[in-house]
Amino acid sequence: MGKSKELKKEPEYQNQVVIVGRCSGPGEEKELPSGDKVVEFRIIVGRDDRDGYDTFDVALWSSVLRKRGIALKSDEWVEIIGTLRRRFWKVGAVSASRWQVEARQLRRI
Repeated sequence: MGKSKELKKEPEYQNQVVIVGRCSGPGEEKELPSGDKVVEFRIIVGRDDRDGYDTFDVALWSSVLRKRGIALKSDEWVEIIGTLRRRFWKVGAVSASRWQVEARQLRRI
């Protein structure tokens, strides 16, 4: 009898981020060419390992979250739970992209 081969189980993919920080300003609602609506804003987060801050773009797609996002004020503290997405678009003949947090939950702190 031969030795049975052990099957390696691959880890499951996971894309979840939790960010706590301050809003740079109220969310802005945009209507896309498709007719979909999204509210976008930036969250400001202090760095743990050195001086300075990072800002992250946040997108709110559900109607409940869009309403909360529009009501945000500058420097208001929030917790965002969501997924990291890379968005692509064209400006003329040039392609561009950016990273964005697609929020599933938004909570004022």
